[in-house]
Amino acid sequence: MTDAVIAELRVTRHRAPLVRPWGADVRTIDVVEVDVETRDGREGTGFSWTPTIGSAAVAALLENDIREWAIGRPADARKLWPLLWAHLHEAGSGGITTIAMAGLDLALWDLESRVHGASLSEHLGAKRSRVAAYGSGVNLHYSLDELRAQAGRWAAAGYSAVKMKVGRPEDAARVAAVREIVGDDVALMLDANQRWTLRQAERALHELEQFNPAWIEEPLRADDLASHVRLRESIRTPIAIGENLHTIYRFREAIDIGACDIIQPNVVRVGGITPFLEIAALAVERDVTLRPHLLPEISGQLALALTAETEVERVEGAGFAELGLLTDDGPVVFDGASMTSAGSSGLGVHFSERFVLSN
Repeated sequence: MTDAVIAELRVTRHRAPLVRPWGADVRTIDVVEVDVETRDGREGTGFSWTPTIGSAAVAALLENDIREWAIGRPADARKLWPLLWAHLHEAGSGGITTIAMAGLDLALWDLESRVHGASLSEHLGAKRSRVAAYGSGVNLHYSLDELRAQAGRWAAAGYSAVKMKVGRPEDAARVAAVREIVGDDVALMLDANQRWTLRQAERALHELEQFNPAWIEEPLRADDLASHVRLRESIRTPIAIGENLHTIYRFREAIDIGACDIIQPNVVRVGGITPFLEIAALAVERDVTLRPHLLPEISGQLALALTAETEVERVEGAGFAELGLLTDDGPVVFDGASMTSAGSSGLGVHFSERFVLSN
């Protein structure tokens, strides 16, 4: 795409109500659609994503600094990403900056894949036709009965792995209930969403390790890598982090100092497909497990093309198509406990106007 030049960048905010709220204060998801057009009339669509906080700031960064910088430049995601990151660096090396950058990066990958008449996974060079999916729930606020019902749905779907939230005084009883329903042969992952201090995490894991958890996700504040190292030395359960790490430098640091066993990059929070692929290559180089965080519409397609096999997270009721954000069923297809590509050209993400926010 080095011969195509960006002529326009348009931003549209969408806010969809969650079918299954993630808590009293997380009842909607915001998606910032980014449409790119080149001088020769080609188009690509990408997006940025924030569950509750920051979509107006992301949209403003895209509409102002990124749009002004991008127009007139080559429509080449690989070349533009490091230049744009350097340009925006005074606004921060990650967070809002990389989340906004993802919108442009995904749009350019969509454009390039569509020009080649291929889906994203085909364009990247698909290594497999199907990947395993694991059931996931944002369920800390669920009653025990609601949690049991969700675990029953996971068992019925045939998942070989499932993930639940922890961080309540009655965690042991809740984990025991899920373990009983899904069975001992199913990998059971726990996600604390940064709720614990080091001492709290040590106490909690020493109690919960009787249920043989496959990993504990974000047990501590994501930025506190040193405490993750100390925790990892004191527990048997593997540690997974990464959904709130924003650059390859932080992933490399987390791996090299021994803060984790599994990394979980979120394709939007790291800045798009371009940096995600670099982080995936780092995982292969360092021989650590990579499990993409959320957004199966894109991470699922990436999983089909990664060198190392992985699993895709499917949060119940949170898919873009399930939420009514798309005009169709989306670019990936879930069949029980596995996922395939729908074969759509490009990213295959086509947003409806149902939940567009007016300026």
